[in-house]
Amino acid sequence: MRIGVPRELKPMEGRVGLIPAACSELSAAGHQVFVESGAGVQSGYSDADFSAAGATLTADAASLYGSAELIVKVKEPVDGDLRYLHGEHLLFSYLHLAANPQLTERLCDLGLTAIAFETVQEDSGDLPLLAPMSDIAGRLSVQIGANLLHHPQGGKGLLLGGLAAAERGRVTVIGAGCAGGNAARLAAAMGAQVTVFDRKRSRLDAMRELGANVTALHPYPDSLESAVVEADLVIGAVLIPGARAPRLVTARQVGMMQPGSVVVDISVDQGGCIETTRPTTYQSPTYLIDGVVHLAVTNMPGAVPRTASQALSAALIPYVLALADGGLEANTQLQRGLNVRGGEICHPALLSSESST
Repeated sequence: MRIGVPRELKPMEGRVGLIPAACSELSAAGHQVFVESGAGVQSGYSDADFSAAGATLTADAASLYGSAELIVKVKEPVDGDLRYLHGEHLLFSYLHLAANPQLTERLCDLGLTAIAFETVQEDSGDLPLLAPMSDIAGRLSVQIGANLLHHPQGGKGLLLGGLAAAERGRVTVIGAGCAGGNAARLAAAMGAQVTVFDRKRSRLDAMRELGANVTALHPYPDSLESAVVEADLVIGAVLIPGARAPRLVTARQVGMMQPGSVVVDISVDQGGCIETTRPTTYQSPTYLIDGVVHLAVTNMPGAVPRTASQALSAALIPYVLALADGGLEANTQLQRGLNVRGGEICHPALLSSESST
C-alpha cells in the first residue's frame, strides 16, 4: 500500500505521524511510504533520516496526498489538508469529531473513510493510541500548571510542592485514567496535596497507593465543588470515548476559586469538562476568567514533539501494518475506531450526538 505522512499544519505542532524507524519497518514489509519534506524536522528527524529509512520524499502536500492511499497524520485535518483529501483516501489520525461538527460534515462531504486514533479500542476498553498522548498531557498539565502558578505568569505566587514552614499546593484532578493518573502521580511526586476524583474503584485504589498526600474520592457534586474551590491547580481529565466530555465544573465554581489559581483542561479536544474552557493554541495558550488562569491547548503533547512522536509511532505501527495489509475488516480494534466510512458517520457516540442535536 502507498502510505503518506504529511507535514502537520496546526500552529506549533511539531509531531510527525511515523518516525523513520517505523517507515523502515513498513518498507521492509513491502509498502511504499511517502513523507512530505520537512515533516519530521521539529521532532528532530531530517529528510535524510527518512530517505535512509526507505521513504520517498515529496516536495509538497499536493504531491504527498496525490501519491498516497493511506494518510497517517497526527492532528485532525485543517483547511490546508482538506483541500487535498478525497474520497479514495483512508485517513488515520486524531479527529475528536464530537467537538467539531464542521469537520465531521466536511469529511462526510469528501466521501472518505476516517479512523480516529482516540477511538481505536481494545476488548478491555483500553485506548492504545490515545494512551501515550494522555500520559504526556497528564504530565505536562502539572509541569505547565506549576509554572503558571508563579507570579510572573499571572499565578498566585505558589511553589506547588511547598517546603518547610510553607504550605503545600493543592491540586484537584478530575478523572484518574491515563491523563489524570499521570497528572496525579507527578503532582504527588512534587509534594503537592492531591485530590483525585473517579468513578472506578480500581482507579481510586491505584491513586491512594501514590502516597499519603493523595486522597481519592468518588465525584459526588458537593465533594467535587469543595475540592475545586479550594484548589490552587485544577486539572480536567475526563474522557468518554468518541463523545463530548461532560461538563463537571461550572463557571460559578471557577469564579469561587482564589485569584491566581490555575485550571488546565486536558479534555479540551473533546469539548472540555470545565464550563469556562475554550480551545487555545501554544501561540496564545492562556486566558483569564474571574482572575483564574486557564490553559486549554488542543495539542498539549505538541510541546514535546520528539518524545511524543516516538511514543505515538511505537503505538501506531501494528495498526498501520494491519491497515496496509488490508486488515481493516478483520481487526475489531480498528473497526471500533471508524468514525466515518464512505462519507457516512458510523461511530455510535457520534451518531448519538448527531441525533440529540
